[in-house]
Amino acid sequence: MVKKLFHTQESRIHTLTEPIPCTRDDAWLGEGIYFWYELFDAEYWGNTAKKATGFYEIYESDIDLENVLDTVFNEEHYRFWLRQLEKVAMTFIKKTNEKPTLKELNDYFKERGTWNEVCGILFQDLPTNDRHLLVKPIQYKNKKFTFAYRKRIQLVVYENQIIRTFALLTTEECINLN
Repeated sequence: MVKKLFHTQESRIHTLTEPIPCTRDDAWLGEGIYFWYELFDAEYWGNTAKKATGFYEIYESDIDLENVLDTVFNEEHYRFWLRQLEKVAMTFIKKTNEKPTLKELNDYFKERGTWNEVCGILFQDLPTNDRHLLVKPIQYKNKKFTFAYRKRIQLVVYENQIIRTFALLTTEECINLN
C-alpha cells in the first residue's frame, strides 16, 4: 500500500530534492527519515520544532508501506514491537539497574541488525499539547488530565527506496502557538 505522508523542515534557500534524515540522539526510533501521517501534525511540528529561519516547509511524499512495521494499525506488528522493546529494556535494566535511554535502545537495535529486514516503522506517540484537541481536559485533585483521543502518527524510514515521490507542498511562516 502506498500512502501520502509529510516531511517537515525549516525553510532553506533552496527547495529540498530529498528528505533530510534525523540523526539526533533523542529521535524516537533512531536515525532515519521521519514523516508525519497527518498534515496537521506536520504543520504543528513546523511551528514548534522547525522555526530556526522563521519559516518551515512541508514536503509531500508517496511512501510504499509494504515492508514497514505497522505498530499503529496492525495488532500483530504492535505485539511483536512491544516484545522486542521490553526484552531489550529488561536486558539493560538487569545489566545496569537503570532504564535505557532512547539512544541506547536504538543503538542496540542498530548494532544487532534487528530491523534490517524492516524498511521503516509506523508508530504513534501521545500528543503533549492539548490545544488542538476538541475535548476539554478534566481536573482531578489539582491535576489536569487530557483525553488524548487523537493519534499522533509518524513513520521513520530506514530504506530510502520506499520513498516513491518527494515534492514541496507548502512554505509557511512560523506562528507562536503559546
